[in-house]
Amino acid sequence: MDRVQEYGTYLLGAIGAVSLLLFYSLFRADAQAAVPYEVSPPEQTKLGWKGEVLEEPSLKVSGSSLIQCYCPATGESLGRVNPSTADGIDRAIARAKEAQAQWAKTTFAQRRKVLKTMLKFVLENQETIARVACLDSGKTMVDASLGEILVTAEKLKWTIDHGEQALKPERRPTSWLMIYKWNEVIWQPLGVVAACVSWNYPFHNLISPVIASIFAGNAIIVKGSEATAWSSSYFSSIAASALVACGYSPHIVQSVSCWPNVADHLTSHPSISHITFIGSRPVAHHVCASAAKALTPVCVELGGKDPAIVFDDLSKSDFKRVAGILMRGTFQSAGQNCIGLERVIALPKVYDRFIEHLTPRIRALRTGSILHSAADMPIDVGASISSANFSNLETLIQEAVAQGARLLVGGKPYIHPDHPKGHYFQPTLIVDVTPNMRIAQQELFAPVFVLMRATSVDEAISLANSTPYALGASVYGSSTRDLERVVRDVHAGMVAVNDFAVFYMVQLPFGGAKGSGYGRFAGKEGLRSVCNQKAITRDRWPGVKTSIPPPMDIPLRGAGAGERAWRMAMGIVLLGYGDWRGKLRGIKGVVGL
Repeated sequence: MDRVQEYGTYLLGAIGAVSLLLFYSLFRADAQAAVPYEVSPPEQTKLGWKGEVLEEPSLKVSGSSLIQCYCPATGESLGRVNPSTADGIDRAIARAKEAQAQWAKTTFAQRRKVLKTMLKFVLENQETIARVACLDSGKTMVDASLGEILVTAEKLKWTIDHGEQALKPERRPTSWLMIYKWNEVIWQPLGVVAACVSWNYPFHNLISPVIASIFAGNAIIVKGSEATAWSSSYFSSIAASALVACGYSPHIVQSVSCWPNVADHLTSHPSISHITFIGSRPVAHHVCASAAKALTPVCVELGGKDPAIVFDDLSKSDFKRVAGILMRGTFQSAGQNCIGLERVIALPKVYDRFIEHLTPRIRALRTGSILHSAADMPIDVGASISSANFSNLETLIQEAVAQGARLLVGGKPYIHPDHPKGHYFQPTLIVDVTPNMRIAQQELFAPVFVLMRATSVDEAISLANSTPYALGASVYGSSTRDLERVVRDVHAGMVAVNDFAVFYMVQLPFGGAKGSGYGRFAGKEGLRSVCNQKAITRDRWPGVKTSIPPPMDIPLRGAGAGERAWRMAMGIVLLGYGDWRGKLRGIKGVVGL
């Protein structure tokens, strides 16, 4: 009985200890919990705000170096930004360098706390962030939610959950000859990195490299486009303020805005260890040439001419589903999307169905501005960032029609009755496009649905591969065999099967090949790309170390020393890599027989 009571006492004590531990783990303060903070929103985000409508909306201010910021949907002035000078960039880099020395010593747990803090702010301030992005880029609120906030929240959450695992030291195998060594690769901060990003996603394109860079232990200088200089300051302050809220220097994240002639000072700066560039091919040539002066590595994403291949075997319900995806993929952000659908390649049985189904839907699309849209008049397509490309678009469309294409909807700039100073191009549908037409080869970056006919899967793949670009692609159908052929044979950095542009939502490495650039951001590969990848080999066992065998130790000594050294070297190679006969010969060579 005493033994039973003793066991009972032990059992109750164990249960009590476990309960106490559970209680502690559930209710103790989370050292990585998000910290609340505030960033004052720009006054232009207030409902009812109206700005001065510029007579000739332009980024240039006559007789001044100032950047004139304005809403491309209405032409209303957002204010002026004083651009950074070369001296200003030097000062920003110096501040970043000093702050990074301390930031590099932080733990992954401390960095996660900053990202959790930032994520909490983003989730609680979605409307303000979306409105700022819309005001500066002309997009709709839905476009901002999907293309700015959703993907940023995913990158933050992925990095919080998986970033440390991606950057943990990684053991690597050894060879038979080096069995006495063990090897690993580690990823360490580079120092101060830079990102030169495009205007089409002013929030996400700016914050995305910030997330990866600071989690890797770097400081970062972000240069947004001068076209979105107004919003860059607010968006960068979201990251800088999260750092401050967690007790770190705001100089770890800095935003600069400058004209192209000053940007070269940043991209060629010897204190910059890595550059992420998102933009056009012509500008990329300048950036890469500039970075080469300091031998700075560059990750380059240059847009694409993304194809969507649609097979004949779609069911009725799948047809409507895919048509909706193709509409969103083409007209998202007024077509100003690096992985937007630039070409839809349909097989014969589905081709005419698309024309019949899409023509009235595209004709019904409504354009406008978030600033003055009524609740009962939603906006489907926002403004373009500028009207500079409109004449080129008209020329490409007219050329294609002259060569046999049919223009069914749109095809011209649109003068909005409420916003005549805004930059709008009519949502457009052009069909019977062939690969010899320039409209099938050049990236349009516009609300233009290009439909091409393919007679077979082979021809569809050939059409998909007929441009200089190779960023993303998508394919829709039921035949696994044909779907996998497209996955295998289409030239692209990313391929989505029965979906569109979801690579970022699962944090796969993002980037392309050919004229779409090189390098990857997002996911494990993107996180590692902003690190110094250091290879290390160590002794496995105490007292067992590499030494040079006497016959090979230089200077060689004695008659025939060269021949003995050669036979030993040859024997080592055979011992390590020969078959069993070769290994026997190798042993003889090593021992000098």
